[in-house]
Amino acid sequence: MDAVDQAILRRLQRDGRQTNRELAEAVGVAPSTALERTRALRARGVITGFHAAVDPTALNRSVQALISIRIRPQSREAIENVRDSMAALPETLGVFVVTGNEDVLVHVAVPSTQYLRDFVLDRLARRKEFVDVRTTVVFDYVQPVEQSELLDDTRHARRTSSG
Repeated sequence: MDAVDQAILRRLQRDGRQTNRELAEAVGVAPSTALERTRALRARGVITGFHAAVDPTALNRSVQALISIRIRPQSREAIENVRDSMAALPETLGVFVVTGNEDVLVHVAVPSTQYLRDFVLDRLARRKEFVDVRTTVVFDYVQPVEQSELLDDTRHARRTSSG
C-alpha cells in the first residue's frame, strides 16, 4: 500500500459515509483516482465492508465484560461450535478463539451487573462442555478509529535507529 491508499483508508475509517468527491478532495487526488483506489482496496480485501458504529450505552448495554471459557473436550468442532453459538447471542460484541489457559474470550455488553451475573450463571456456566467460565468486568473500552499497515520488525528497527 502506498501513501494514497493509506490516506484513503484513514479517511474512510473516520467517516465511511463521505462522498467520493469529499474523499478525493481530502486526500488530494482526482475523484476517479479515489474511486479506483477504493474499489481496488475492496477487491484486495483490505476494506471488508462499511457499517454503522453503535454506542452500546445508547442501547441500554452500559456494562461490558470479557468472559473467558475453557472447553472440554477440546476439538476443532467443539471450539467452532462454541465460537459460533457465542457469536449468535444478542449480548455478544465479539468472540476470540485464543491460546493459553482459555479457549474462547467473549466480549459482551449488557444492561447491568445483575444481568451479567444471570447471563453467566444461567446461560453459560450450565453448558456441559464449559469446564471453566471467568468473567472480567470492563471499566473502560476504547476502540481505535483507524488501523494502518504496520512496519515489519526489520524496517521498524531501521527507522527507529535512524531517526
